[in-house]
Amino acid sequence: MVWTKRAKFILVAAFLSLGLLIIQFVSFSFRYQAIAGFTVLTYILSAWVLYEEMIGIHWIMCLILPCTYMAGVALFYFLLPEKMILRFLIILGFSVGMYAILLTENILSIASTKTIQLLRAGQAVGFLMTLIAAFFIFDTIFSFKFSPWNNGLLIMIASFPLYLQSVWTIKLSKVFEKDLITYSVILALISGELGMAISFWPLSILIASLFLVAFFYVSMGLLQHKLSGKLFENTYKEYLQIAIVVLVITYIMAGWGGR
Repeated sequence: MVWTKRAKFILVAAFLSLGLLIIQFVSFSFRYQAIAGFTVLTYILSAWVLYEEMIGIHWIMCLILPCTYMAGVALFYFLLPEKMILRFLIILGFSVGMYAILLTENILSIASTKTIQLLRAGQAVGFLMTLIAAFFIFDTIFSFKFSPWNNGLLIMIASFPLYLQSVWTIKLSKVFEKDLITYSVILALISGELGMAISFWPLSILIASLFLVAFFYVSMGLLQHKLSGKLFENTYKEYLQIAIVVLVITYIMAGWGGR
């Protein structure tokens, strides 16, 4: 029996969803090791289904999102109330999301070597799944209630690979260009600083996480327009307005005065 590529994507997504369920039955003292193990397994299985189009830099860039998505959802899964229907919905959503990610990475790996019509759709879906993965990871970090300094450091570290693959999807370079690393480091550093600063505000974990996701959206939106030569004044103003609205809403949602 010859498996089609889409069938392999479904198989891997289903298998990893089963793994996500199995992790919940692992002893608490070994859960983080289990998550790390399944994240490594995600890399291996994703590489297996994508290898036909993989060359050079693809072995890193095309596999960052599947791995961070797996790790983010697995960590977030522990924070949910122990309601079967809710956990079932998360697993179902995870499987659909993983399938979409594998399909997207396949499109991007092909588009880096030849022109295809699905590139824009792949970039859009990939960016959406990156935002979702970022939210899960940020929410988990804030949930541990570390000090603001540790929050900033962890957010910076977690943000870097997400920015790295997001910046790469804009130009789909075949090598590690200097700008790719520079932009990723700068944006990750700013995210870490914002994460540290927002930790001093009396915010709920949800709002703090959404604030950082909003910054990810705005910063990558501006960078995408810049690198594509389409960062006009109106575009800049639109993103600036979004940033101001998000900041104002975040300030209003803060529990100032012990509210």
